Amino acid sequence: MQNAKSLFLGATILASLAFSPAALAQEFDPDAAIRIGSLYEPQNLDNTGGAGQGISEAFNGNVYEALFRLTDEGKVEPVLAQDTKVSEDGLTYTFTLRDGVTFHSGDPLTAADVKNSIERVKAETSKSSRKKSLATIAGIEAPDARTVVVKLSARSISLPYNLSYVWIVNDAAGDITGKEDGTGPYKLAEWRRGSALALARFDKYWGAKPSNGEVVFQYFTDATALGNALLTNAVDVVTSVQSPDALAQFKDNPSFTVAEGQSTTKELLAYNDRVAPFDKVDVRKALARAVDKKRLLNSIWGDYGTLIGSFVPPTDPWYVDLTNVDPYDPASAKELLAKAGYKDGFEFTLDTPDYDPHPVVAQFLQAELAKVGVKVKINIITANEWYTKIYQRHDFQATLQEHVNHRDIVFYGNPDFYWGYNNPAVVDLVAASEKASSEAEQTEKLKEANKIIAEDAASNWLYLYPQIVVSAANVTGYPVNGLNSQFFAANIKKAD
Repeated sequence: MQNAKSLFLGATILASLAFSPAALAQEFDPDAAIRIGSLYEPQNLDNTGGAGQGISEAFNGNVYEALFRLTDEGKVEPVLAQDTKVSEDGLTYTFTLRDGVTFHSGDPLTAADVKNSIERVKAETSKSSRKKSLATIAGIEAPDARTVVVKLSARSISLPYNLSYVWIVNDAAGDITGKEDGTGPYKLAEWRRGSALALARFDKYWGAKPSNGEVVFQYFTDATALGNALLTNAVDVVTSVQSPDALAQFKDNPSFTVAEGQSTTKELLAYNDRVAPFDKVDVRKALARAVDKKRLLNSIWGDYGTLIGSFVPPTDPWYVDLTNVDPYDPASAKELLAKAGYKDGFEFTLDTPDYDPHPVVAQFLQAELAKVGVKVKINIITANEWYTKIYQRHDFQATLQEHVNHRDIVFYGNPDFYWGYNNPAVVDLVAASEKASSEAEQTEKLKEANKIIAEDAASNWLYLYPQIVVSAANVTGYPVNGLNSQFFAANIKKAD
């Protein structure tokens, strides 16, 4: 691929900020342009419009803000909500908005904008994967310019967390698929599709001034080109290294800093649990046991990454180590297939996104499953095709996908989600966890749901990605966990 064009506008649990001793001895340029290399270009600029994870990486917390923010350490903190009051029955939340906040267009933030932004995510036309999480919202009122009252049909202990996904947009902005009007520390300067997206510092920002003058996300279609861009000083930081081979050239090089954080990105083989033979638990458990996940992870990531036995990563409060539920055992896999009525195996089509590492993972699965008599036909599709064919129409047998979101076990409590998993016990537990009166009660119910989902082998959870950020040694202050693919840019500093 041709490299993206250069500037066109002139911890964690380990460490919360990338650290480079060499950079400390230098003076930072408060007006520096930070060039960020990424593989995830947004498909559009509206996070309710199927824009993909790239829009969260570039815009979340940078261009748009919410009432609350999920920090890089996994905590929920207030942003545009200065004060929150909850009624005794847990059904009414009253938010007082921060005073003196303006949109990039110059319009003041009002309660009506917040009301409309929440309703926008809940709308029938919204493609937000978090829409169902807001289903308990029965009504929203804006009694004055700084007060928002949210009324619920049932308790929702996760409401502040779920509202961290709701970007507050100026209601006067209209269609935002190609423009923006947020309240964040940066405003959109230019978006050259297929190349780069530039953000300029918003000098009227209500909060602390960013540590740099502008940020440019430069987009690449393969990891090799992305690594070369960092090596040749075409970018300053790479949001997520995609392979150990790409990492090797930076690891012992004093010109670069390598920071390993905590990932929430799960690589999974998702079945359409509505259709045969994936509607049978024994078939799904057989395929889980037929794949040597340890060897797969090593072939993709070497010594990096983590094996997981469910959809829940260790950073979620309801994590349980379930890696031994269906351990690698090809002989047992054949027995389960025979028990399910597939002694001679079966054939299915695996719809596979065309970007790394999915095609390589698909080939590995094809070889592994052939050993137990299951034939896999690989069908390579684009990200847009995946969204329409699989996520929207549910027109598939099985697919590969990485899921980046934090605390997303709740999707298994939604029978209408693309994979169609429907266990009434899990649906009830997920629903009951939202009505919990304490975080301890919520955690207990979701741990129980997690165990059931794993025993059902609802999907085949292959591994948890590592989260590795690499930068030039004179660049510090970037997030290293990247929860939900967000990449807060305001604290990034660059030495002269």
